[in-house]
Amino acid sequence: MKTRLMRRMKAAVVVLVLSALSGFAELKIPGVFSDNMVLQRGQKVAVWGWAEPGEQITVVFAGERLSGKAGRDGRFMVYLPALDASAEPRVLRFKTAGGDSAEIKNVLIGEVWLCSGQSNMQMTVSGAKDFPKEQKEAAGYPQIRMFLTDAKTSRQPQPDCGGAWKVCAPQNVGKFSATAYFFGRKLHQELGVPVGLIRSSWGGTGIEAWSPMNSLKKYPSVMAYKAAMDHKAKSYDAAAAEKKFRKQLYVWTARARQAKDAGRKPPRRPRKAVHPHNDQNYPANLYNAMIHPLVPYGIRGAIWYQGEHNSHTFERAVLYRDLLENLILQWRADWSADLPFYAVQLVNFRAPQVEPVEDTGWAIIRESFLKFHKEVPNAGIAIGIDVGDADDIHPKDKQTIGVRLAHQALAKTYGKKVVAGGPIYKDMQIQDGQIALSFDDIGSGLMAQDGDLKRFAIAGADKKFVNARAVIQDDKVVVSSPVVPKPVAVRYAWANNPEGCNLYNKEGFAASPFRTDDWPFVAP
Repeated sequence: MKTRLMRRMKAAVVVLVLSALSGFAELKIPGVFSDNMVLQRGQKVAVWGWAEPGEQITVVFAGERLSGKAGRDGRFMVYLPALDASAEPRVLRFKTAGGDSAEIKNVLIGEVWLCSGQSNMQMTVSGAKDFPKEQKEAAGYPQIRMFLTDAKTSRQPQPDCGGAWKVCAPQNVGKFSATAYFFGRKLHQELGVPVGLIRSSWGGTGIEAWSPMNSLKKYPSVMAYKAAMDHKAKSYDAAAAEKKFRKQLYVWTARARQAKDAGRKPPRRPRKAVHPHNDQNYPANLYNAMIHPLVPYGIRGAIWYQGEHNSHTFERAVLYRDLLENLILQWRADWSADLPFYAVQLVNFRAPQVEPVEDTGWAIIRESFLKFHKEVPNAGIAIGIDVGDADDIHPKDKQTIGVRLAHQALAKTYGKKVVAGGPIYKDMQIQDGQIALSFDDIGSGLMAQDGDLKRFAIAGADKKFVNARAVIQDDKVVVSSPVVPKPVAVRYAWANNPEGCNLYNKEGFAASPFRTDDWPFVAP
C-alpha cells in the first residue's frame, strides 16, 4: 500500500513539473483581445496568445484563415493582412489542434489609439463638463470603443494585463477617459470609421513609471530616486505603514467633513500605504504592467496627458524634455513603427500671474513640450493654456483638449486640410527698440481675442522683464516697452496661470507660451 501511494505521489509530481515547464496547458488569449474590440485598419495586425508548447493554432477572421505554432514558451503569433475599415460586427476565432477554442465577438475594424498619462487622462466623462448632455449623445456613437486597462504595477515586464473593451453607450460612457473619448469622437466624426481607444493611465504618476527600465539608466537623478526607493523597501514595515495610514485617514475624514460643512474644497485624501516596490511611481512599474502587455497590438499612434507630477522640482521639470523623447522612442521601438505621438501641453493652473515672468515648474514643463513639438518627428502638442482652472488641477473642459488633440492627428497623421493647432513661436528680429516675433501654425492669420494682446514681457541685457505692449502687424507680433530701449528677449504667458493671455490664430487655437531667451531659470 505504501509503495503504491509513493508511486502515485511521484506521478503527480511529474505532472506538476511538466505543467510548470510548459507554462500554458490550455488556450489563453490576452486581455486586450476581448468582445467589442477594434482592430487597426490598413496594416498587418498581430494576433497572439498562449497554448501548449508546439501546439498548432488556427486563427479565423474576416475570411482569413491563419495557422501558427506555440513556441517553447507557449506563445504563438500570427499576422492578419491589412484590412479595410468595417463597422460590420465580426467574430475572431481561435482553435488549437487539441480541440481548445475561443471566440471574440462584435469585432470592428478602424482606427486604434493608445491613450496614456496621469489623472487628467484618467478623468472620466462623468467628471467632465456637460455630462448629462454627453451621456445622452453617447447613444449615437456605438462604433467608438474603449479598452479600460486595469491599474497594476510590476517590477518585471508582464505578458498580459486585465481590462475590458466597452461599447460607447449612455450606460458606459461615464467611465470612459474624457480626453480620450472626445479625441476619438472627433476622429470618428471626421473619418467616418470605427475608433478604438486603449486607456492606460494612472493618477499622480511620473513619466519615469511609464518608461522601460533599461532606457532610464542613463539618467542619474532617476537612478538615484530608484536607489532611494530600494533602500526604503529594505526597512518597509507593512503593519506600521498601515497604522500610519489609518491615523492619516482619521484626521482627513474629520477635516473633509469640516470643509464640506463650510462649503470649501476638501483636502486631498491620503494615499494607502504600499510597499515601495509596488508603488505606482517606482520607475518602469507602469510600463511593465500597463504598456508592455499591449505590445504589439495594432495601433495607429498614441496620445499623452501627463507632466503635472514632474513639475514639482526644477531638476525634474528641466529633464522632462529628454524623458518625453525617451518614452516615445522606446514605445516606437516596442511597436517597430514610427508611431504618431500627440501630447497635451500643461494647462493654466493655480493663482493668476502677478509678475511679468515667473520661472515655475509648470512653465518649464510647457517649454519641454514645446521643444518636443519642434524637435521630434511625427509628434505634436495640443495647447491648453486657456482651458485650465486656477483652483482645480483637473479642469472639466476636456472637450476642447480632446478636439485639439484630434486636430493634430487629423492634420499630421490623416492628411486632412485642417489647422493642426495654435501659433508656435518661430524666430525674432530686433529693430528700432522693438522685437518682431514670427510664428508657425498661424492658420489664416493671428488675432488677439478680447481686446489688446496681453501677457507679453520684454527685457534688456539686464534680464529684468517688464510688461510690454504687443500688437499684430502683418502676421507678426511686435513687442516693445518705453522702459526697455534696447530689448533682447521676450516671453509670453510665462507662468503657472498667465491670466488673460489671448494670442490665437483666426481658427480659434491658442498660442503656446514661449521664451526667446535661454537664460538660467530663477526660482520664484
